[in-house]
Amino acid sequence: MAAPLSIDPDREQCSRIPPELAIASAGALGAALRRSRKALGLTQAELALAAGVGLRFVGEVEAGKASVQLEQLLRVIDALGGTLLLRDAAGSPDA
Repeated sequence: MAAPLSIDPDREQCSRIPPELAIASAGALGAALRRSRKALGLTQAELALAAGVGLRFVGEVEAGKASVQLEQLLRVIDALGGTLLLRDAAGSPDA
């Protein structure tokens, strides 16, 4: 199963990961991050350690809790080798 995050081309996992996935809710983001973590063979505890966040935080993100802190969420995405990509309604990258 491939992880659904946009990945930096310099990372070895990029060949098996789609370039982007539309995320429309906290639940969808949590599910995408859980799939990415599992695809990388990481436990929640290992991901928390790699991201420098607490285990409870990782669990809350994966559960789709909407009140998570953005900085910590970005650390989790980075620890999974992902990037957060924003696109406008027309589909072009938002600068």
